[in-house]
Amino acid sequence: MDSQQQQPADKGGPLVGYRVLDLSVNVLGPVATQILGDMGADVIKVETPDGDYTRQVGPSLGPKMGALFLNTNRNKRSIVLDLKTPEDKETLLELVRSADVLVHSMRPGAADRLGIDYEAISAVNPRIIYASASGYRLDSDRRDWPAFDDVIQGASGVAGMMNRATGEPRYFPTVIADKLCGYILSSSISMAFVWRERTGRGQQVNVPMMDAMVGFNLIEHLWGATVDKPELGLGYSRVFSPHRRPYPTQDGHICVMAVMDGQWLRLFDAIERPELGRDPRFANAELRTKHIDELYGALAEAVATKTTAEWRRRFDLADVPNGPANDLEDLLTEPYLVETGYFQRHEQAEGVYVSPRIPVQFSDSPGQVRRLPPRLGEHTEEVLSEMRAQRPEA
Repeated sequence: MDSQQQQPADKGGPLVGYRVLDLSVNVLGPVATQILGDMGADVIKVETPDGDYTRQVGPSLGPKMGALFLNTNRNKRSIVLDLKTPEDKETLLELVRSADVLVHSMRPGAADRLGIDYEAISAVNPRIIYASASGYRLDSDRRDWPAFDDVIQGASGVAGMMNRATGEPRYFPTVIADKLCGYILSSSISMAFVWRERTGRGQQVNVPMMDAMVGFNLIEHLWGATVDKPELGLGYSRVFSPHRRPYPTQDGHICVMAVMDGQWLRLFDAIERPELGRDPRFANAELRTKHIDELYGALAEAVATKTTAEWRRRFDLADVPNGPANDLEDLLTEPYLVETGYFQRHEQAEGVYVSPRIPVQFSDSPGQVRRLPPRLGEHTEEVLSEMRAQRPEA
């Protein structure tokens, strides 16, 4: 009998009953463990006496409760341990015995020096999933090179792509490497759960940021090298067109995109340029890609003649994907997000905490915000009391 038949799904989230020790800081690791916490896991955030650095970043709800920390640490309990002391290290190892996952964002050499490398942790709990993210592969000469988001954006080609698109090397205006690798880490941990359910064995899981971001960037950009012909060039030309941007209208901007032949024909009709549908340069996807600047240029020229509202109406009637070019501030009043209650308000002693809604929908075991982001060490005594209660009697 499989596990789904043995018992009904727990309504508290698909990971209810699992315990995660979160030793990570900054963005990548906390993003991953917050996802696990949102899905029901009991996430214990193990912090140094100074706390996670992100507690100091952004507008604050209270001492060491900055906005960046708040956005990556809900559904967690915070305890303070100084792992450089023998007593607190022993406390961590005792917590390891009851944990399903340990996550950290240290360089491998730092974990080795603290005595919390995979071999040491798995010796205490062979079923544990030991998860980390490093800049580079654990079996490479670069295993201990320091790496933050900007460094990986540059090394993986992001800054180069921006240079190709704009004439200046730039980073994406978001910590995309940290966030993307955090999502990959959380999904990899979940896959390790499946393996453990099948075999009874834990394992080490590592996400090398460089590898993850290069793979992410090259999905469309490996291009000619995909068929072992790099001389055909790397880079998907469509996305580098100077006209690939929100199109100026008479009173603002609009985003519109067609992909399939039928969509382009409807788009040409909507902009009152049906003759473009008979233009041999735009007859199929290969030719449109080859002549993308001319195609997008013609679209930009047409869109500039009417208001945003008029184009939204026309493109909707033509069933052509389109939408607004929202600023960050616009998101707070974006009609779809308002309708779905995306921004959730939580009252607490220090004031109102606003959190984005958990984005993934489960029909039978949805995640939920059960705990607000913790104050530094807020749950130390609670967690240690639980640990003492679980000790076998002498």
